[in-house]
Amino acid sequence: MSEHKIELTINGRKQQATVEGRKTLCDFLRVDAGCTGVHVGCEHGVCGACTVIVDGQALRSCTTPVSTVVGKKIVTLESLGTAERPGPLQKAFIAEQAAQCGYCVAGMLMSAQALLDRNPRPTEAQIRLALAGNLCRCGTHNRIVRAVQRAAKEMAA
Repeated sequence: MSEHKIELTINGRKQQATVEGRKTLCDFLRVDAGCTGVHVGCEHGVCGACTVIVDGQALRSCTTPVSTVVGKKIVTLESLGTAERPGPLQKAFIAEQAAQCGYCVAGMLMSAQALLDRNPRPTEAQIRLALAGNLCRCGTHNRIVRAVQRAAKEMAA
C-alpha cells in the first residue's frame, strides 16, 4: 500500500498525517484523529450514521477516501457540544426525546447541522429532505424533525 502525507482541518484545527492510500475518512477520523463521535454503521454509505460535514456539505465518511478531502474543512460531532455542555441542536434532540438507540443520532445531528448552517430557517419539507439519507431504526423521524425545527427557532432567537 502506498502512503500519502495529508493536511486537513478537523473541527477548526489543522492536522497533518501520513495515511494509507485507501483509508476511509471515517477510519481516519475515529482512529487517527480521535473523533469517536463519528459512528460506523453499514460501511456502505447507505445508513448515514457516519455523516460528517466537509466544506459545508454533509458527507458519508465511510465510503470517502481520506485522500479526497485533503485541504478541506471537516466538522464532526465533537464540534457541536459535549455531554456537559450540549450545543443548541443537541439540546433540541434531548428536549424532543429524538434519540433512542443511538444508531442514527450522530449522522442525523451532522446532516441537520449542515442544513442549518446553509439555511437557518428551513421548512419541514427541507428538513425531511436533508435527513432523508439517514436511517433511523427506532422510527423517531417525527421527533427528529421537531428537534431540528426547535433548534432552528432557538438559534434564530
